[in-house]
Amino acid sequence: KASKGERMVANKRAVAAGHICIDITPLFPKGSAGEAGRILAPGRLVQMDGVDIHPGGAVANTGLAMKRLGVDVRLMGKIGKDELGALILKRLEEHGAAEGMILSDQEKTSYSVVLAIPGIDRIFLHDPGANVTFSGSDLDFEAIKGADLFHFGYPTLMRRMYQNQGEELARMFRRIKEGGTAISLDMAAIDPSSEAAGEDWKGILEKVLPYVDFFVPSAEELCFMLDRERYQEWTKRAEGRDITEVIRVKDVKPLGQTVLDMGAGFVLIKCGAPGIYYRTASGKRIEDLCRKLNLSKESWKDKEGFEPSFEPDAVVSGSGAGDTSIAAFLASVLREADLREAVEMAAAAGACCVAAYDALSGLKSLEEMKERIRRGWRKREYRP
Repeated sequence: KASKGERMVANKRAVAAGHICIDITPLFPKGSAGEAGRILAPGRLVQMDGVDIHPGGAVANTGLAMKRLGVDVRLMGKIGKDELGALILKRLEEHGAAEGMILSDQEKTSYSVVLAIPGIDRIFLHDPGANVTFSGSDLDFEAIKGADLFHFGYPTLMRRMYQNQGEELARMFRRIKEGGTAISLDMAAIDPSSEAAGEDWKGILEKVLPYVDFFVPSAEELCFMLDRERYQEWTKRAEGRDITEVIRVKDVKPLGQTVLDMGAGFVLIKCGAPGIYYRTASGKRIEDLCRKLNLSKESWKDKEGFEPSFEPDAVVSGSGAGDTSIAAFLASVLREADLREAVEMAAAAGACCVAAYDALSGLKSLEEMKERIRRGWRKREYRP
């Protein structure tokens, strides 16, 4: 439930669209930390401690988190008329957020099995389902035209969004931009063996980013798309660990510059547990965006920095942490916050999220997170 202060967000409206699925997370018992190869060895019986089932993907994670943070948001994702689709609808109805969903007779609902083994990064077994055929024709452009912000997530998992060098995604964004709505874009990791991995992502981003006001990928996703050689070097350096454990801000900065050179207004790069790198455009590009959303030019124009993560109370699962970080950032933008506050709220939401298996259970209100920061919420050590 939104606090009194957060009801201010209702003056601005948003749409969260793109990828949606049902996340199935088997719960590993305490003390099961170790290598995935040992825990999931062939022929071994692994006793579990329950299961967490909830809607996932950018539409559910970011959209519902924005709603919890007081944003008047409409969700637009494509699901099948099957048992998993019915489960997603039931969960969305509990939040009063099922109205904009797109139901298909011909498609199956997407799902992910999330293996959140304690001590190692998550493993996803993903079926993209109806997300494969999602296109601009599925969207309600009249509803989008009435919104201040359109957030789109995970085109890397949506075939029609990246085919023909992103032509459909660019066409969709162009129409939304012409309607006067600001656009934010999030990505998802690309399976190196998938069809998407063979696409020219640098070319796709060059075509799409001039329409994108807020580009919010992870460091790993962005590096894979823009600089495959650098990505391989990061992977080698990590030696099987999470890449964000070995990269530094100096590794990420060139990617941020490339994104701005391609035309984005603002880039926020999620760097996992260490924190968030951000950089804004200068000149007319950022001035127009500030004018559109009533943001302070002095606060937002030509800024760069790194926001370290806050220390979480516990680390249960990173599932949805990036999505809720973006939700808190966008909710702050819609409240006309300054840049410093917006990125701080993003870092705080991520720290809250990892304390639960799903994206929403650990999320606190913006006011609660601000209060904890005022009381001296400790941050992780900054790594330049």
